[in-house]
Amino acid sequence: MRPVIPYVTAALLFGLGVYGVLRRRNAVLVLMAVELMLNAVNLILVTADTTVRAQLPHGGQVFALFVIVLAAAEIGVGLAIVLQLYRLRATVAVDEVPLTEGAPTGPPAEPATATAGTAAGTARPGSADRPEGER
Repeated sequence: MRPVIPYVTAALLFGLGVYGVLRRRNAVLVLMAVELMLNAVNLILVTADTTVRAQLPHGGQVFALFVIVLAAAEIGVGLAIVLQLYRLRATVAVDEVPLTEGAPTGPPAEPATATAGTAAGTARPGSADRPEGER
């Protein structure tokens, strides 16, 4: 058997996944592109297992199973991070994520002035509409 077609298909899938990771700005689409790359690797592992006779029987299929388990874990963790990002920023655009802790997240805030009994800067943003127990 000549495994040219599966290898070319895997190379095209992997290239499409790399393009998706590098060009997409939406975090969900980036995760989908990573999954595309992992599936291309699975295709290569299974094709190599059927064409190359190695010492370990069905080694490529076993490694492909490990890649599937890793992909499932990656999607679970990745989607949890994306959901938390959406809750904090109301967007899942990757280029708007601050890469350092002290980076400003938006336009500079106006200087706060002290009002009746409230010290300036003690209230968290968005906490004014919450009950006292949830702050």
